[in-house]
Amino acid sequence: MTPAQTFESPAKRKLLLVDGHAYAYRAFYAIRHMVAPDGLATNGVFGFIKMFQRMLAFVKPTHVAVIWDGGLAAERVSLLPEYKAERPAMPADLDRQIDEMQKYLHAAGFASAVIPGIEADDLIATLTHMAELAGDSVVIASADKDFMQLVSANVGLLNPGDKEQRISKVAEVVEKTGVHPHQIVEWLSLIGDSVDNIPGVAGVGHKTATELLQKYGTIQGIMDNASQITGAKRRDALLSSQQILERNRELIQLHTELASPITLEECLPQPQDNSVLASLYSRWGFKTLFQELIQPPLSQPVLL
Repeated sequence: MTPAQTFESPAKRKLLLVDGHAYAYRAFYAIRHMVAPDGLATNGVFGFIKMFQRMLAFVKPTHVAVIWDGGLAAERVSLLPEYKAERPAMPADLDRQIDEMQKYLHAAGFASAVIPGIEADDLIATLTHMAELAGDSVVIASADKDFMQLVSANVGLLNPGDKEQRISKVAEVVEKTGVHPHQIVEWLSLIGDSVDNIPGVAGVGHKTATELLQKYGTIQGIMDNASQITGAKRRDALLSSQQILERNRELIQLHTELASPITLEECLPQPQDNSVLASLYSRWGFKTLFQELIQPPLSQPVLL
């Protein structure tokens, strides 16, 4: 049985949202060299397909969407011109494979979406918010720590970097950071995010930020009780960073009210197009996937 054939549509959806570029990068670097008969690099495509299929088997979602980056959010860049500026350009061989990954998703019957000028994180946050309002559960597949702010009783995270495959919920966020999901934006605002080139408060690291938020609840609570904070240097750094912290909040807070290009209903997997998949697998030189497509294992029922 192929992944697209395992889904039904119960009243309560279980939505899997995949951070497309994050998984594309991971797949690309996991397999260093692989080319199609025509010379096209295919290491990223093959790794992406295998990772995606493993995700489907583990999560068993009813609805699926892969979300791609449409570029940096202009409002974030205007707040901090250095925002994500140090990230290297995408390798040309990977850039050429993104279209191939999207062709696979279309042929396999899975929704794929991008909004030009919108970061994938914000579209994922919007779809997550929509699903929560509808009473559905969500699994976000990404290693991006910003997504911890979305975790709730109905929203979990699947981190490809975890050695043990698991869906992290509220307890895991608290275990990892010492704070609750609703405090993650303020926690990250305090410590900064070197990956996104967002500076935090000088002298305030993970442990200090956690201790302050555990004690005072919010950044405003910290400021209101600044006189009680031990260490003049730390206290002065916090008091002089109020504008930085406000800016960081706006940079880190994910947007949940975008006009989404897809609805939750459109995330229901559709029947895969075996002829197109066979053509793609053949062109890419994926012999094992081609054989599994035309001759499924005997233990799996054949879709008639």
